[in-house]
Amino acid sequence: MQPDEFIAKWSNSRLNERQGSQSFFNDLCALAEHPTPAEYGDPNVFAFEKWVPGGFADAYFEGRFAWEFKALTSQLDDAMNQLLRYQVHLKTPPLLIVSSFRHIRIRTNFPGMESLLHEIPIADLPQPENLALLRRIFHSPADFRPHRTVEKVTRETADVFQKIVADMELHTQDREKLARYLNQIIFCLYAQDAGLMGDDLFTSVVKNLNHRPALFDQAVRDLFDQMSGGGLFGYHIVPHFNGDLFNAIDTVEFSRTTLELLSEATGKNWRNIEPSIFGTLFERALDASKRSQLGAHYTGADDIELVVEPVLMDPLRQEWAAVQQKADALITEGDATDAHERIRAFQRRLASVTVLDPACGSGNFLYIAMRSLLNLEKHIIDYNDAQGWPEMHPAVKPSQMLGLEINPYAAELARAALWIGYIQWHQTNGIPYRQSPILTPMNSSIRLTDAILAHGDTENPSETQWPEAEFIIGNPPFLGRGRLRGTLGDNYTNNLYSVFAGRLPNASDYCCYWFEKARAMIEQGITKRAGLLATQGIRGRDSRAVLQRIKDTGGIFMAYPDLEWTLDGANVHISIVGFDNGSETERNFNGQIITGGINADLSIGVDTTIARRLAENSGMSFEGPSPKAPFDIAPELAAEMLAAPLNVNGRPNSDVVRPVMNARDLVQRSRGMFTIDFGQMGIDEACLYEMPFEQIKQCVYPVRLKKSQAAFRNRWWQYATPSPNMRQALSGLTRYIATPRVSKHRIFVWIESGIMCNDSTDVFAFDDDYSFGILHSRIHEVWSRAMGTQLKEVESGFRYTPTTCFETFPFPEPNDAQRAEISDAAKRLTELRENWLNPMDINGSPSLRMKDLKKRTLTNLYNARPTWLNNAHQTLDHAVAAAYNWPPNLDNNAILNRLLTLNLQRSEQ
Repeated sequence: MQPDEFIAKWSNSRLNERQGSQSFFNDLCALAEHPTPAEYGDPNVFAFEKWVPGGFADAYFEGRFAWEFKALTSQLDDAMNQLLRYQVHLKTPPLLIVSSFRHIRIRTNFPGMESLLHEIPIADLPQPENLALLRRIFHSPADFRPHRTVEKVTRETADVFQKIVADMELHTQDREKLARYLNQIIFCLYAQDAGLMGDDLFTSVVKNLNHRPALFDQAVRDLFDQMSGGGLFGYHIVPHFNGDLFNAIDTVEFSRTTLELLSEATGKNWRNIEPSIFGTLFERALDASKRSQLGAHYTGADDIELVVEPVLMDPLRQEWAAVQQKADALITEGDATDAHERIRAFQRRLASVTVLDPACGSGNFLYIAMRSLLNLEKHIIDYNDAQGWPEMHPAVKPSQMLGLEINPYAAELARAALWIGYIQWHQTNGIPYRQSPILTPMNSSIRLTDAILAHGDTENPSETQWPEAEFIIGNPPFLGRGRLRGTLGDNYTNNLYSVFAGRLPNASDYCCYWFEKARAMIEQGITKRAGLLATQGIRGRDSRAVLQRIKDTGGIFMAYPDLEWTLDGANVHISIVGFDNGSETERNFNGQIITGGINADLSIGVDTTIARRLAENSGMSFEGPSPKAPFDIAPELAAEMLAAPLNVNGRPNSDVVRPVMNARDLVQRSRGMFTIDFGQMGIDEACLYEMPFEQIKQCVYPVRLKKSQAAFRNRWWQYATPSPNMRQALSGLTRYIATPRVSKHRIFVWIESGIMCNDSTDVFAFDDDYSFGILHSRIHEVWSRAMGTQLKEVESGFRYTPTTCFETFPFPEPNDAQRAEISDAAKRLTELRENWLNPMDINGSPSLRMKDLKKRTLTNLYNARPTWLNNAHQTLDHAVAAAYNWPPNLDNNAILNRLLTLNLQRSEQ
C-alpha cells in the first residue's frame, strides 16, 4: 500500500472505533512493510485486544509498543491515559501510541529517559520524514530512545536556577524570600508543562517581558493572585491552585540577566523532572551553603527504597495479599458485595497511613514513600476495575507525608517536590488529575522546626514533640561527638545532654537522638516501625547504646551494617537500621532473610555486645594524649631547644621536648617530629622552660583562647587530655606497644619509652614479647574488629578502642612453655619486619637509597603480605591458639564464640 492509497481510504472514514480500528492498523502495517498480527503468527508477542486488568489494549507488540485507537482525534488524550494505566501490565513498552483515522501520536516510554511526543497527521503521511517515523515504530522502536535521562533533565533545570540565584543574590539580601519566590516560579514552570494551566501561559509572560523587570514583576503578581483563587489572567482561565504555595505573594524584582536566564529555563522539559532528586538538586541551587555540592552525587530512589521497602511497604503488601486472597474467595462464593467492601476498606487503610521523616530535607524520602503507596493503591484500583465495579480514584494524598526540617529552603522544596511528584504520578499512570483546588495546604505536614530540641523555653529545654505517625523513615544528620559543640554551640549541646540524660550517653553521634525518639514513639505505641540511616559509629562505643535500648524495648528486624554510600559528594560507609516493637519475626540482613536475630552492634551470630570489661585488663591500654592545638614542632626547632643551656630551674629542655609519633608515623616512615609536653605542670613551673614555653605561648595560646571549653582556655599550655593514668602506667618501662587507632591493617609496634604517641594512637603498658604476641595474633584481631567500628570513609579501616577492644579481651592462661613459644614467635616477627624495613648489606650498612627506603613501610608490607610475613604470623597464631588449648584453624565465628564464653566466665569471677 502507498501513502496516497492509505489517505484516500481512511481520511474520510465514518466508521466507529470498533468497526475500523483493526483494518486501519493492518493497513498501517502494509504501509510500513511489516506483517500484520495475523501474519506474524505469535499472538503472545503481537496481537490485537491484549488483555489487561480492567480492559484491553487495541494492539500490542511486546518490547515495541502498545496501541490504542479512537475514532476522533479529540479522544486521543483519553486513549493515552488508558495506555498509561495499562503499561505496567504490558511490561512497560518503549512506545505508547494512540491514533484516530486522522492522526497518530507517539509517546516515548523508555525507563529513566525523558518522555517525548511525536505527531504524524495522516494527511502528511506522504512526507518522507513521517513515513520514516511510521516504519521505525514497527522495525526499530529503539531509534525513538531520547538522548537525555530524567536525571540530566533535572540537573539542567537546577543548573539554570543556580545561575539565577547567583545573579539575584547580587540584588537582594533576603534569601528566604527569594527562595520562596523561586519555588513558586519552579512550580509554575512544571504546572505549565504538565498541562495544569494554559499552554505556554507562563512562558509568554517571560518571553514578552524579559527586558522589562518591573512589568514582569507586576504580571507575575497578577498571575499568582489568580492562581491562589482561580480566575482570569488576560483571556486565559487560570485554575484554582491555592495550597500554601501561593498564599503569600511577595515577589522579588528580577534583574534583566535573571529574566534572560528564566527565559532559558522555560525551554527545559519541566514535565519530566525527577521528584526523587528534584528537591536535593534545587536545594543546592537555592542554598549558598550547599552550592558546592551542586554537581555531587544525590541519594537516588534505589538507595531510598532500601529503607522504604522493608519498613513501610513489606507489611502493607502482606496486608494487601491477605485482603486480595479473601476477596478472591468471596467472589468465588458469589459474595461480590462483601469482597468489594473489603477492597474499599483496604484503600481507606492506605489513605490513613502516615509516614514521618523527622529530618526530611527536601523531601526525597517522603516522595519515594508516597510514590510507593500510590503504586500499591494502583494494584487495588486495577483489581477493582478487573471486577467491573464502580470506578475507584486514588485516595492516597501528599498530606499523609509528614516532615520536620530546620532549613527553610529545604522545607519549601519538600512541599513542592511532593506536589509535583503527586501530580506527575497521576499523569504517568494515565489517571486524569482533576483535584480542585489543585494544591492543598502542607504547612502542617512539613513543619519548619528543630527535630530534637524545642526552642520555646531556653531556661528549661525540652524535646520536640514529633507528630504521630505509623511509620518513621529518614536520613538524620551525621555529627560525631567531637563536632557537636563546634557545630551546634555550647548552649544547644548542653541542653541536648540535659534533656536526654539517662537515655543516651553524651558521646553519642547526633543521629542517635533521632533513633531514640523513634524508639520511644514505638514503645508508646504511637509508631509501628522505623527505618533510619546512621554513621558506622552507631555500632560501637557510646552510640551503640541507642541500639541496645531499641533491642531492650523492641527489636531490630532489618540492618545494613556496612553499606557504601555517597554523602555530599564523598564516599562513606553507613548503617541502615529498621526496628519495631519486636513483633516482626522476619529478619532482613544485608538484603537477605536470615533465621537468627540481629545484635545491637548490627552483627549476626555471636552477640559480642554483651561482652563485659574485665578487671584484669584495666589500666593497661590507653588512648594517646590529645593536644587540640599546635604543640608539635619541627626537628630543626627541637634541636635548637635541646641544645640550649640549662633553664633557670637548672633543668634541660629535654624534660619537656620529646619525640612524638602519630598513627601515620607508626605504619609509614617516621617524620621525626617533636612535641612540647608539659604534662600536668602548673604555669609557674612550665614557664621556667623558657624557649618551649614561649613557643607554646606564641602558637598555642591564641588557638586555645578560641576554644569553647573553659578547661582548654584555662590550661592552655597543657595538652587538652594529658592522660596522667597512661603516663603512670608507662613509667619505668623501657618500651611499650602502640597501634594506630584507625587502620586498614591492625598493626602493633614497639615504641621507645622516651617517645610520645599522640591521640591518633592507642598504647599498651606492656614491655614483654608475650603480650605483644597476643595482641598481634589473629585471635585478638578477630575480637577487636568485632568490637571496634569502621569509620565513614570507604578505605579508612577500623577503629580500635581500648575500652571495647582490649579491656573486654580475655587473654589465654598459658603454661611456661606456651608463653615462651608465643614470645619467641613475636620476637621473630618483629626481627623479620625490622630487617625488611631497614635492610642492611653484608657489611652492616644501609643497603637502600632514601627514595627506595621511603617505600619500606608497614602499610606497604601488609598490603603486599609476602609469604615470609604470612608464615611468621601463622607461627604466632598457632602458638596463641595452643595457649588457649584451641585448634589452630578455627573460623572467625568460632573464635568469637569461644572468646565471648571466656569473657563472660571471667567477668562473673
